[in-house]
Formats: sequence, structure tokens, C-alpha cells
Amino acid sequence: MRVLFAAMSSMVVITACNSGSTSNGEEKDTPTSGTIRISVDETYKPLLDSEIKVFQSLYPKTKIIAEYKPEADCFKDLFSDSSRMIIVTRELKEEEKEYFKKEQIRPQSLKLATDAIALIVNHANPDSILTMDQVRKIMAGESDKPWQIVFDNQNSSTVRFIRDSINKGKPLPATTMAAKTNPEVIDHVSKNKNAIGVIGVNWISDTNDSTAIDFTKKVTTVKLRADGYTDFVLPYQFYIGMKSYPLTRGMYYILKEPYQGLGAGFATFLGGQEGQLLIGKFKLYPARLNIVFREATLK
Repeated sequence: MRVLFAAMSSMVVITACNSGSTSNGEEKDTPTSGTIRISVDETYKPLLDSEIKVFQSLYPKTKIIAEYKPEADCFKDLFSDSSRMIIVTRELKEEEKEYFKKEQIRPQSLKLATDAIALIVNHANPDSILTMDQVRKIMAGESDKPWQIVFDNQNSSTVRFIRDSINKGKPLPATTMAAKTNPEVIDHVSKNKNAIGVIGVNWISDTNDSTAIDFTKKVTTVKLRADGYTDFVLPYQFYIGMKSYPLTRGMYYILKEPYQGLGAGFATFLGGQEGQLLIGKFKLYPARLNIVFREATLK
């Protein structure tokens, strides 16, 4: 069995200028004090709740108010100045970078992790091992079996991922269902034999599992075989890191802060060793750690 070892973390250094007070005389937040609102893709809620809890315990003078919402709304907040920091599944597009350039704003962004999209099915469903050809047929509504695809939200990043990366422009089947929340996706799949849920891996991770490999017992996590591979694998960190699990995407922060404030402090924490180890606990593959894979025999 391959065992994942985390070595030293490469710290993220955020540089900025100006501190003190705002133009209206209010005291600015700092990297270790003050209050900030951030917008977070709702697929990362379990992970970010834990990250914020740890960060605020280390820096008691801070308060981070996270609003969890569909990814598209996170970007709206960034452009409307409702949030100076967002945590999402993609970087800025070229046209978005050009917009900020014209506004003489230079947002900072960094990849924090490689995330996996998990497919979940009911325990009574015999089809819990799928090839990517089978997945593509299911998502396009071309499977012989009457699947019901379940997402967390019709505007979520998981919907965009399937449309862009899997369907390649093909519409989702008419029977596709959008639940209100990720827990509702799990609940619906646990009660419906023909349902297949599409969900971020941190939502099904058993964080109390010391071996860091178990998933929730409420549903069955589907094993997938990537194109060109022979093995069917679960979204374990080893397979995510080695790219043999096929449904992966990035997790990024984008920070638009005119001075070195709390957003910069939290970003540094997320990219540092403590933040990265928490990312690993929630079954994502940390992007800022030096990872070493070694062969090991467990008795």
C-alpha cells in the first residue's frame, strides 16, 4: 500500500503596502486582527469552516465571516467589491484580468489544492464501478439505465465542471435534479436507488478516520477508471496527486486587497503548513506541500 507523507510546507508570502487607517478614519484590519467577509464556493464549506476555526483560534483578534454560495456569485461579489477575497475552483479568465488591469487593480491568486469531484450512488445500486465512457454517457443522458443526476445547485461549480469537462457542450439530461445543498445531495442519493450524486470530495470525507482514506457510510463512492488506465480507483489523495483519478480540478483563492490586511493574513495561513495539513485532512491534495510518495507494506 502506498502511504502519503507530507514534508515541509512552502509558505506563501503576500506583499502589500499601506497600513494604518482608511480615508474615513476607520482603523484598517491587519493580517492578524480585524474583521473580513469572504465569499466561498459552497462545495468547500466543510473545509473552510475548519480552516477559519483554526485560524481564529491562532489569532483571537480576527473574525472571518464566510458566505457560502454558488461559484458564479462569488465572482460577482469580487467584481462588485462585496468581497475582497473569494475561494473558488478556477483562476481569473483573461477577459477578467483585462478588466482589473484597466481598473488598475492587481488581484493575487494562488492554487491551494487539487480537488476531486466524487460520484456517489445508493448502497443498493450495483453500478458503483464506472469507466469514463460510462460516465460521459450518463451525464449526456445516453446510458441504457435510467439514471437521475443530482447536483447541489443549478449554478454550482460542479455543474460547470460536468458541462465543460465531461459533456463538452452537450446538455444535461432533462431528469437532472438540483438539490438546495450538498447534504441534500447525499440524503437524496441515500434514498433513491437510481440517483447518482455529483459532489466535492470534502463533503463525503470522514475526517475522524485516522488513516485518511474513509468516506461517509451514508452512500457508496463510485470507483472510476480514467482513460488510458487499467485500475478503477476512488478519489484518494494518492490517485488525485498521480492524476489517475479522472475528475479533478483546482482550488484557488483570489485576493483583491489594496493594503496588507486580514485577507493577506488568511491567504498566507491557507498556503502555509497548518492550512495545507487541514486541506489534506479533508481528502484534497495540498498544492503547497512538498509531497513524497513511498512504497510501504502494512501488516
